[in-house]
Amino acid sequence: MKRQALAAFALVFATACAQATPYVFEARHSQGVMRWNHLGFANPSATFSQIDGMLDWNAADPALSSVKATIPMSAFTTGVPDLDEDFRSPDFFDFAKYPVTTFASTHISKAAGDHYLVTGNLTVHNVTQPVTLDAVINKVGINPRSKLPSVGFEATAVLKRSAFGVGKFIPQVSDEIRIALTVEAVDAAESEKHDKAEAAEEAAKKAAGKN
Repeated sequence: MKRQALAAFALVFATACAQATPYVFEARHSQGVMRWNHLGFANPSATFSQIDGMLDWNAADPALSSVKATIPMSAFTTGVPDLDEDFRSPDFFDFAKYPVTTFASTHISKAAGDHYLVTGNLTVHNVTQPVTLDAVINKVGINPRSKLPSVGFEATAVLKRSAFGVGKFIPQVSDEIRIALTVEAVDAAESEKHDKAEAAEEAAKKAAGKN
């Protein structure tokens, strides 16, 4: 009987460990920076935000984790109007024709220290290429403001824009692009419960106000 109980416990524990917790990206606290070299004189940058994504995180076995993200190109800006127009044009990213950039992981593995290697497929300008992100988990725990289970991470990568068909002005403007991401995500199930509770509370207040 004791062996059976231990076996049952081991099965339950293994099943729990095999399950990843789904987290949805918090768009207000998730953004990225893209940096390149211009003529050897400067390293300008552009930011992108409004990232829509999902992280299935399994701390016990990162290989069972996965991440997907969609970035609207409309949220991409250099802060310089003329340069923004260049990037929107067919000479570069052609926002009208290719309005989103997507990433879907294919493998996540533990690296040195607190680092993880996130390998996946990045689609930019309708071209898909494999890339590897160097990621670090910042924190996993309860958000003290929302009271919801949350996770935050940083990720960096170095890409060649020519691989995605965006090679205008190379080598004067560097082919190599450096990407840095910061992401905050919240437990998907708990977030849905929280949103429904807030909606119900707001509806009750409106109903009370009418009476």
